Amino acid sequence: MKRVKKPVFFVVFLLIAAFAASVLFGFSSYYGDIETVYVKGVDDIRFGIDIKGGVDVTFTPPEGFDATDEQLDSAKEVIVQRMINLNITDYEAYIDYSNDRIIVRFPWKEGEAEFDPEAAVKELGETAQLTFREGIELDSMNKPTGVTAENIILEGKDVAEAYAAYDQSANAGSQWVVALRLTDDGSKKFATATEKLYNEGGVISIWMDDTCISSPRVNAVITDGNATISGSFDAESSKKLADQINSGALPFKLVTASFSTISPSLGMGALEAMVVAGIIAFACIAVFMIAVYRLPGVIAVIALIGQVAGTLAFVSGYFGFNASGILTIPGIAGIILAVGMGVDANVITAERIKEELNNGKTLDGALISGYQRALSAIMDGNITMILVAIILMGAFGTPDSIFAKALHFVFFMFGPSTAGTIYSFGFTLLTGTILNLFFGVLCSRLMTMSLSGFKAFRNPKLYGGAKK
Repeated sequence: MKRVKKPVFFVVFLLIAAFAASVLFGFSSYYGDIETVYVKGVDDIRFGIDIKGGVDVTFTPPEGFDATDEQLDSAKEVIVQRMINLNITDYEAYIDYSNDRIIVRFPWKEGEAEFDPEAAVKELGETAQLTFREGIELDSMNKPTGVTAENIILEGKDVAEAYAAYDQSANAGSQWVVALRLTDDGSKKFATATEKLYNEGGVISIWMDDTCISSPRVNAVITDGNATISGSFDAESSKKLADQINSGALPFKLVTASFSTISPSLGMGALEAMVVAGIIAFACIAVFMIAVYRLPGVIAVIALIGQVAGTLAFVSGYFGFNASGILTIPGIAGIILAVGMGVDANVITAERIKEELNNGKTLDGALISGYQRALSAIMDGNITMILVAIILMGAFGTPDSIFAKALHFVFFMFGPSTAGTIYSFGFTLLTGTILNLFFGVLCSRLMTMSLSGFKAFRNPKLYGGAKK
């Protein structure tokens, strides 16, 4: 085996230390009162309902409206999709069919410094029924009347996709627009309507519920199924409207029967106590590993720091390619279990090395053989844990997640079973276990083999063997 160069230990150690520090503190800058976050730290982690609380809201149909079970199911799915669009995965949604009620519990929305329960409930309960109508005839209450009320060109079901877009054309009234891609049926309807109104010099008004949000004049016949909604949009409002359109229209108007904030079952004070307890426990593990396994124990502690930092980085949204997740109490349990797997990997390796040394092998031979013999046992345990985590994420993740899609052929028969608390457990367990293979196996091996090249660290006693 090719010898690892001596500086490798210091390079790996410094990279892990720098990474852990950046995960802990993050990186941001201030321009006046405006903060720009470049790298998210642990302070940016979102906590689930069971730690930080959220909202408990009950929705009902309007008085006198007898909703069918199918309509209640449809309304629930729209609410769930809207929460997914808001990146809320730790939610609970139930239907009380006997009383026509939909009960929803959800945590804080990402990026909210102060939680506004009324605004959150309003955003979920908005009907957001999109219609394209002929003309712009209004009554005294600014409601559609006459030709506009009678001639609906398109409905929300005719829109295949909506997304926020930045229009750089010079004539745009607003730079931000909502771009629409119509279905085949919607494209045909829209082509027929635009052809008629183009010849007449007419207008197509665009409505969200009974509010006119835009009334552009038809300047061309649109046959390709692509249209835009322009208005007084900014980046946030255009995305919000696109999300509402994508989530679909509610089958009936939702009435908020009751809502209240949820007191966290754990509480932020208890969370701080748990963090302190975790640090103390980690310190005890470090002392044990160093006392029993000496130099491999020191390296194991460094690797565990990198593993924990990596898991927190994935949860906080540290990496640009993944959005921030939600940390729940089961999610913390997943981190602890993954740390246990990391300790186990290092214990197996250290014991193998000690065994090889006591059997009379040289230090280099013992290190090479110890890592090779330990690898199969480590891989067995970690692959099993990865499969368990994937199954949990597939069973309890959001319908659009990669594992839910991959395992849909298994879990479709059980219906929707999204539970963010269990998903958080699977997520932290999966990331922690994968990171264990990187830090606990690869980085540990590089650091150990590097240190063994220094004369001061050639004594077998430092690796648990008998002294020369």
